[in-house]
Amino acid sequence: MIIEAAAWDDPDVQRLTTDQQTEIRARYGGKEEPGRPPSAADISVTLVLRDDDGTAVGCGALRDLENGVAEVKRMYVAPAARGRGLAKVVLTGLEDAARARGWATLRLETGPLQPEAAGLYAGAGYRRTGPFGAYADDPDAADSLFFEKDVATA
Repeated sequence: MIIEAAAWDDPDVQRLTTDQQTEIRARYGGKEEPGRPPSAADISVTLVLRDDDGTAVGCGALRDLENGVAEVKRMYVAPAARGRGLAKVVLTGLEDAARARGWATLRLETGPLQPEAAGLYAGAGYRRTGPFGAYADDPDAADSLFFEKDVATA
């Protein structure tokens, strides 16, 4: 496995993030995600995880929020590659990238119909917290689960 930096508009990243959004919409009956969708203009870090043959099998990104805080966006591992601990590899890569940029805290939003995601984050030391940023006033985020972790001391 190779984890490497990529551009947000990299074709492999866009394929994976499109697949992630398709899967999420299917789980939530077609409902759009709460908050502001990520874009090339506001994503500071994008990582892609490649299998030994170079196939992109996972991704994740970070959006700078302010004051040493960043948001985890578009964490995803392709279904065929799941069950091998690859999401932990991507999450660890994002945490390392956050520390390298001087960000002390990572926050994220996920949903109640994504128990594997909630389990991943809880198992990696993220703690439940309340809505942050644009989610605080978004009625579509009322059922969302929010997590954060101090990565500066992790």
